[in-house]
Amino acid sequence: MRVYVPLTLPGLAEAHRTGQLGPGPLSAYAVTPGLREWYVSDDIEELEYAALSRAAAASLRLLAGAPSAARRRVVVAVDVRDQDAVADPDSVLDASALGEVRIGAAVPMSKAAAVHVDADDAVADVTAAVDALGAADHGDDDARFTVDGAEDHELLWYGVQEIPNIVG
Repeated sequence: MRVYVPLTLPGLAEAHRTGQLGPGPLSAYAVTPGLREWYVSDDIEELEYAALSRAAAASLRLLAGAPSAARRRVVVAVDVRDQDAVADPDSVLDASALGEVRIGAAVPMSKAAAVHVDADDAVADVTAAVDALGAADHGDDDARFTVDGAEDHELLWYGVQEIPNIVG
């Protein structure tokens, strides 16, 4: 199963240094029954893109807790055994948890398929989105618009062999 693990650039550097994502449990995003029901599509590429987008939103929240981290969302796509990615069956009822899975143990970076990172031109919008998260969570429509502005930026795709250049 392909899962998408949200990180920050320092988190990616740490994973590269240690050779693993973790320790567990890890939160990640995948094509779950709840995500399929919410997205209403049978196209696996569209569903995986939706899971990637959910992970990018989670990366934004990680950035809010890491004030010194560069304001670029990071998501690592990894392949794990289906039984290692467990979705909460009740998450169908919680829109904020759609596609979320738990992985009980650290995942070797050798299982990584790709890394997705914001381009430099996204930094201003990602920074504004991080700053607006609290207000958006409390119902401020203008702040929600600002947070959504980060989603207008597509994450770039990198091969895992490019991680040293990304975290450089």
